[in-house]
Amino acid sequence: MLLRKITWIILWTLATLAIVIAAAFLWLRLSPYWAGITLFSESHRVENFRDMGRVFPARAVARGDTVWAFDHAPQPLPETYTFDGQARSLTAFLDRTETTGLLVVRRGAITHEEYWLGADAASLFTSWSVAKSVLSALIGIAVEEGHIASIRDPISQYVPALEGSGYGAVPIEDALTMSSGVEFNEDYDNPRSDINMLFIRAMAMGQPVEETLKGLGRLRDPGIFNDYVSSDSMALGLVLEAATGMPVAEYLASRLWGPMGGEADASWSTDRTGREFALCCLNATLRDYARFGRLYLEGGVRDGRQIVPADWVHASVNPTAAHLQPGQNPASSWTFGYGYQWWIPEDPQGDFVAIGVWGQYIYVDPIREVVIVKVSADPDFDDNDHETIATFRAIARAAAGG
Repeated sequence: MLLRKITWIILWTLATLAIVIAAAFLWLRLSPYWAGITLFSESHRVENFRDMGRVFPARAVARGDTVWAFDHAPQPLPETYTFDGQARSLTAFLDRTETTGLLVVRRGAITHEEYWLGADAASLFTSWSVAKSVLSALIGIAVEEGHIASIRDPISQYVPALEGSGYGAVPIEDALTMSSGVEFNEDYDNPRSDINMLFIRAMAMGQPVEETLKGLGRLRDPGIFNDYVSSDSMALGLVLEAATGMPVAEYLASRLWGPMGGEADASWSTDRTGREFALCCLNATLRDYARFGRLYLEGGVRDGRQIVPADWVHASVNPTAAHLQPGQNPASSWTFGYGYQWWIPEDPQGDFVAIGVWGQYIYVDPIREVVIVKVSADPDFDDNDHETIATFRAIARAAAGG
């Protein structure tokens, strides 16, 4: 009798536990946290990357009154490109890199526009680190408007909370060129890395970004070594917000998105404190990303109106310091060169590119007057940057008639 009673207790306990676990899973599955948990999973990332509003809160970026229109001059993409001395299929590359959208613009005319995997022209694709190049443009506008006196000013002059930290004495310019010298682990594969903990603290725990940045120390002197660390962009976001007295998304809408003639409202994902996550996570249509690229192609000008200062555009994509040059460089951690939050590919041809993880790109070729936007969910993005540049150069040559 006692044994039967104990057995029933155990069975009821297990049944109750199973119900509690099932209920907890169902609650989690229906909660806003589920999208964050499955953000990069193979079964969810394509959908998440074009609908980040389900994953993180966001602040709206309003479009302006007029749209910077594109003409249309359709022409086919090249069938092949050359990489590592071999001709390769462009269609196979786009498929292998899980491309969700590709847009080619030459001289203000769309020559090719295509979407895959459920996306369309209205999708708001997340930028990941492509947003850094947009942030750079906003810093340049803030300098022009006098909100920032000099990019040689130390970051702590605008963000006193970082006084005494690794960022305290770093000039704004050295953060723009990823040369802060601050120690920050950008390893996305390490769950305890600085970049992953920054996301967890800000996006899940609601810890203010400056609290995380205050704890970072210095690895080397600023301005001597190019080492890509996203904390530099977070510090720049704090500078921009403090200097202008406006949230980053509002400054973007009033100074760039509206004047540039974006055709759709965009958004910028925020952390749990309501602050834009400045290192990434602008969400916009493919055509509006192309408009931003076109703005840089045309020296910061739209229809005769200077939106981003011309000298800022030039300095952003023409680095002169030795540690910022492309190619094998002992003073850089990567073979692409780096400007003000823009990348300069190897074998320089005057082209430059904004790059985000998982295969997001805005590529600009001023010589051939071509802008290419590619958005993706590429699991091998780290290995494909060089090959992607090869495809862009082939597409640009074809768009310009060879």
